[in-house]
Amino acid sequence: MAIKFIYTLFLALMVALFVGLGISAFYPGPTVPDYPFELEAAKPDCEESAEITATRENFAQAQKTYQELSKPYNRNVSIISLIAAIVILVLSLTLLTKIKMIADGILLGGVFATAYSIIRGLMSENTQFRFVIVAIGLVIALTLGYIKFIQPKVSQEQGHK
Repeated sequence: MAIKFIYTLFLALMVALFVGLGISAFYPGPTVPDYPFELEAAKPDCEESAEITATRENFAQAQKTYQELSKPYNRNVSIISLIAAIVILVLSLTLLTKIKMIADGILLGGVFATAYSIIRGLMSENTQFRFVIVAIGLVIALTLGYIKFIQPKVSQEQGHK
């Protein structure tokens, strides 16, 4: 029994990694600016040279640009991973129901992918988008809970009457 649980959890993690790494491979994000190491060599008590000051300002500007580019990228990754999660969840609840252990692993992987989508959505720094992505996550969680746990019991009770 423990090996089935471990396998289900492993499969779920592999599905979530598949989604996250697939997005990263085919939709790369903005490049993080390299920290200029000459800034570390500056002594704290000494005045900065014009060159060091310019390097610091250039790095600050590059960092700001990176952060601005990351916001829409995180929003887009959130949308892509949410779509992937919904497809995975639908597959696990429809086509793969015959093989329970695999269906459960893929279902849990879809849940992990939904969580990943929500986290990336929170990183977009857009409060309206955050609300929408969390609302969609809530709807998915409620729907999954109903389909997976409540609906089978209702069907069994109706079959006994």
